[in-house]
Amino acid sequence: MKLLNLFIISIIIGCFSPKLVNAQWSQIGSADTSVVSFAVSGTNLFAGTYGGGVHLSTNDGISWTTINAGLTNPNIFAIAVSGTNLFAASYGGGVFLSTNNGASWTEANNGLPDHYILALAVSGTNLLAGTAQDGVFLSTNNGTNWNQLNIGLTCRRIRAFAVRGIYVFVGTADSGAFLSSNQGASWSAANSGLTNSPVSCFAVIGTSLFAQTQDGGVFLSTNNGTNWTLANIGLENTYVSDFAVSGTNLFAATFYNGVYLSTNSGTTWSAVSAGLTDQHVDRIVVKGNNLFAGNYNGGVWRRPLSEMISSVVLPNALTRTFKLDQNYPNPFNPSTEISFVLAERGVVQLEVFNMLGRKIQTLVNQTMDAGQHSARFDAWNLPSGVYTAQLSANNTRCEMKMILSK
Repeated sequence: MKLLNLFIISIIIGCFSPKLVNAQWSQIGSADTSVVSFAVSGTNLFAGTYGGGVHLSTNDGISWTTINAGLTNPNIFAIAVSGTNLFAASYGGGVFLSTNNGASWTEANNGLPDHYILALAVSGTNLLAGTAQDGVFLSTNNGTNWNQLNIGLTCRRIRAFAVRGIYVFVGTADSGAFLSSNQGASWSAANSGLTNSPVSCFAVIGTSLFAQTQDGGVFLSTNNGTNWTLANIGLENTYVSDFAVSGTNLFAATFYNGVYLSTNSGTTWSAVSAGLTDQHVDRIVVKGNNLFAGNYNGGVWRRPLSEMISSVVLPNALTRTFKLDQNYPNPFNPSTEISFVLAERGVVQLEVFNMLGRKIQTLVNQTMDAGQHSARFDAWNLPSGVYTAQLSANNTRCEMKMILSK
């Protein structure tokens, strides 16, 4: 009964599904089980299903391979990528880790008493898991150990996460949204103006935070959840199941009416579902030049972004750029987010040095694809002062100064 109840809840918590005005969706891969989660890692697209485990496509959904070796629970409600590690959250089996793109899985549940997981989030080098009954858990070592982080949470049934810089948001089943600025060490309610308290999904575009509530539609906050306003104009169905972001454009999947698009931060919405014959959309994700939709009834659909967004900036436009952005926030205490853009695929190193030129931390040391990336610098054990972040890739180097103020 507990599994059935959570399955029903999972149906409720979906975000958005796509509808196209002048173009058509195409069904690219079939699955005989509900698609309830997506993740993208380089050229790989992962789909988590209810009852069928994890599936992998390396060719933008044209074909799929089931990758369940070692996966003892087939109900995968969230997938997260952290560097070379892939995590799958199951409903009943806890968290599983793969270090080889899903070719094999191992349990990662030490310290995780509640194995009914509906949400995962990566914040820098930290991994957060949202459970059905016991709240939020944090792992700082890729799931080897977990610690419970519930101070300030009045509801421990976690449905969704969002990460924006140093801020982490959680959506709960009956108490709305909560905010943490210290990696989950403590939480505070962020619900003013947020009606219909179950929050099932979030999206972040710059300083804008979007949340979905059960039957209440989409809400927008521009001050980290201090206040929310309704953003539903043109949204014919407010039963939203998922969000997906492409640049400044926001897609929403609905459970009965396909997918909607907003190009103005949720002020207005338009349907983009032409050709989507099954409009019970549970999950959506942007990968490369396409938007993918996973159906509750089974199957995956695909639509080019350029057919929906006339001014879309596609990933290959980023490949002309190599850039290290100023960290946010700056000054910071004790952690900050560092964003960077890669011009092409290659081995990337992002390192932090102190004022004497001594290397303090290596934040990134791996092969990465072209495009936008970010990493977290946690300086809780370092003294105040000026630090330098240095980005190196493909014989190109740039650096940026940061101020730690305690």
